[in-house]
Amino acid sequence: MSGVLAMILAGGEGSRLRPLTEGRSKPAVPFGGSYRLIDFALNNFVNADFLQIYVLTQFKSQSLYKHMKKGWSLSGITDRFIDPIPAQMRRNKRWYSGTADAIYQNIAFIEIAAPDQVCIFGSDHIYKMDVKQMLDYHKAQKAELTVSAIKMPLSEASSFGVIEVDKEGRMIGFEEKPANPKSIPNDPDHALVSMGNYIFETETLLHELEEDGNDDNSSHDFGKDIIPKLYPKGRVFVYDFSTNVIEGETDQVYWRDVGTIDAYWQAHMDLLSEAPPFSLYNRNWPLHSYYPPLPPATFLDCDCCKVDVNNSLISNGSYIRGAKVHNSVLGFSCNIGHCSTVSESVILGDVKIGENCSIRRAILDKDVQIASGTVIGENLEEDRKKYHVSDEGIVVIPKGAKIGF
Repeated sequence: MSGVLAMILAGGEGSRLRPLTEGRSKPAVPFGGSYRLIDFALNNFVNADFLQIYVLTQFKSQSLYKHMKKGWSLSGITDRFIDPIPAQMRRNKRWYSGTADAIYQNIAFIEIAAPDQVCIFGSDHIYKMDVKQMLDYHKAQKAELTVSAIKMPLSEASSFGVIEVDKEGRMIGFEEKPANPKSIPNDPDHALVSMGNYIFETETLLHELEEDGNDDNSSHDFGKDIIPKLYPKGRVFVYDFSTNVIEGETDQVYWRDVGTIDAYWQAHMDLLSEAPPFSLYNRNWPLHSYYPPLPPATFLDCDCCKVDVNNSLISNGSYIRGAKVHNSVLGFSCNIGHCSTVSESVILGDVKIGENCSIRRAILDKDVQIASGTVIGENLEEDRKKYHVSDEGIVVIPKGAKIGF
């Protein structure tokens, strides 16, 4: 795919995911025990054989750089690269002011590569997409811009750009995060929303970015500015994500925005369901990441307690001695002491939990240490006095915290 350049927007601050984003950008947040959020966007391109990729970073990007250096290096392969690009302030002395501005400030990379099309995708959603199928649709429609879209319950649509299309799939309406989103014709309970993934003809993109960059009244955002101006005059089409086929997958379409603590926790619970809507095991669509050199997870009984692990994902390097782990996801190198119970929880890695602890409906960030006898998640009124608790009662322990010592 030498005629296609991918630019992944990975500069998100992720304020709604705090405290998980206190020391890292949103795309660098761990997910699913073995991955980072950025991995899913990267895998969508790499598995489709798109290997000219720039990752545009901004806030607190050090952990993201380290992850990409260890797991996503393509050095030495001619014309193939996956390169993180820090905010360089080439156009002016400020951070990116919007998604379009992020591309505009890096427009030189597009001009140097001179691709036929530019794919501009987000980096903080959990989904699988064969990007080549979207590109084929874009070419078949002779589109100047193609926007990928998914059907969303009307009650949730206000958080997204809401789209209207005609029978040919051409965009005839677009409103960014409307208070009263329009439903799909003949489907009053759902709206069609943008996934934040775009394929532009390069000439169109460069023209629109220059025009927008010179508009002092613009917020320099694709959803707020570029798309509303372009669709009435240009060939803007909408790609139905539900038609994207991944070999070895069921017909069920899965796409989750993990922008809040509750959505992030629920996405992990989705992985543990009896028939997970998002599979980690499809060999036809491998999910690459960085895997540290660690021994297999170890489970040992002790004199007083038997190991009891069910409906859980346990990553390498974890050591569980005489503990119970139910409906939970454990990242690398988690150590659970005997007679402790972890249930409906997400533990991001390098966490030590002492003996006789009870951890329920919680998220524990990396390097957390929990003293023996600690109880978390059973008395939310008390937990709110000491920890961050989400609207739906998920207790979050920040990175490096020492609890009960």
